[in-house]
Amino acid sequence: MPCYRVAEKFASINGEGPRAGELAVFLRFCGCNLDCSYCDTRWANVSDAKCEIASAQELVAYVKSTGIKNVTLTGGEPLLQADIVYLIGLLGASGAEVEIETNGSVSVKDALSISPRPIVTADYKLPSSGMEKYMLTENFSYLTLRDSVKFVVGDMRDLARAEEIINEYGLTEKCRVYFSPVFGKIKPVEIAEFMKKRRLNDVRLQLQLHKIIWEPDMRGV
Repeated sequence: MPCYRVAEKFASINGEGPRAGELAVFLRFCGCNLDCSYCDTRWANVSDAKCEIASAQELVAYVKSTGIKNVTLTGGEPLLQADIVYLIGLLGASGAEVEIETNGSVSVKDALSISPRPIVTADYKLPSSGMEKYMLTENFSYLTLRDSVKFVVGDMRDLARAEEIINEYGLTEKCRVYFSPVFGKIKPVEIAEFMKKRRLNDVRLQLQLHKIIWEPDMRGV
């Protein structure tokens, strides 16, 4: 039976993405192939991160025990976990509504071939992250209007680059598109004014609800 390195698992309010404000169970996996400048889960990505080794069946049982249907797989980078596709399929077969939060550098093709199909929220790392060169833009071709691309914005240069990517790949016609400010780096009003000035229809500004409801650096929420 496949097992997974789980940094934490908890029930909370989904803080962002298409299910923002809804209850969700979070399964946070250890390890990431990127090192973004603003990463707030670096503690889960170090090689000696404390973790629970859990089987797919144990994780499905935990999700069922919460009575919550939405499940968010996050990290780190969940798609780096060996046999993650098996777990996604098992969760879906159990009746869970699975969302995958991925950093945009790993192919989503296999994960989206599963039935019932999960939804994906894929980051596009902008210049301030220091990780843009690792973005896998072919992922955009697998997305539908159920899925999302999230641009985490740290400054005005990031906003300009996000607009370029949206236009180059026609993202608002393929999927949902979100701007999310790096907490404490850019004011939401700056993003809103940029959106107004550039007439960015079908782009959504979204704040991280969990950082508003609880302390910004609190874990397990």
